[in-house]
Amino acid sequence: MAKKSEATVEEKLRALYDLQLIDSRVDEIRNVRGELPLEVEDLEDDVLGLKTRLDKLKTDVETINFEIGAKKNLIEEAKALIKKYAEQQKNVRNSREFNSISKELEFQELEIQLAEKNIKEFKAQIEQKKEVISETKERLAERESHLKHKKSELDAILAETEKEEKALIEHSEKFQNEIEERLVKAYKRIRHNVKNGLAVVPIERGASGGSFFTIPPQVQVEIASRKKIITDEHSGRILVDPVLAEEEAEKMQKMFAKL
Repeated sequence: MAKKSEATVEEKLRALYDLQLIDSRVDEIRNVRGELPLEVEDLEDDVLGLKTRLDKLKTDVETINFEIGAKKNLIEEAKALIKKYAEQQKNVRNSREFNSISKELEFQELEIQLAEKNIKEFKAQIEQKKEVISETKERLAERESHLKHKKSELDAILAETEKEEKALIEHSEKFQNEIEERLVKAYKRIRHNVKNGLAVVPIERGASGGSFFTIPPQVQVEIASRKKIITDEHSGRILVDPVLAEEEAEKMQKMFAKL
């Protein structure tokens, strides 16, 4: 292709349509991947979340077991005190001492009862958490299996298309460098604003490609003359004649076949 400033309108149109064909091919490859990368990412987040939840549940169980151990120690201490007070009660000298020790004995009995109640509640909590742990493990196994399957799918698609996509992107950048900056900017703006990213389209059955609006015969003649860059008044797309489009499509197909 001639230098940017020296290129004819026809050369510019051919370069723009070639760029469109390259970028459309990249779009096709990415559409094949579809939502897979996002699905994999979501599944990875799910797996991480479930693992974090499992860790917390296990820590909760450890904490409760520690609390049970503390209550059991308290019971043993209370029993030791009861035995001690019972011995002291045998040697009291008056009713005041007897009543004082009786109150201590009663308090320790209540401490044991409360501790036993707490232990029962803690054990119920552990059973409940064990059920949740079991359910979470099942869900985690299912999510991990699903993730493995989706990753395998994505890896297979990437293996098939990654090399081609990289080469196409390099070609796209090369073609952009060979086209006037103002045209590249216009192309990108149109591509961003239109359906399917098609910024340069051929005339098909008298209408702009992908459109139902008929192009007047005189405008079709102007487009076929390739003397100036013409855009579709309805969509803003750059228009090329079908002969040029077919010629460039054949040329680009040969290039794609080598990638």
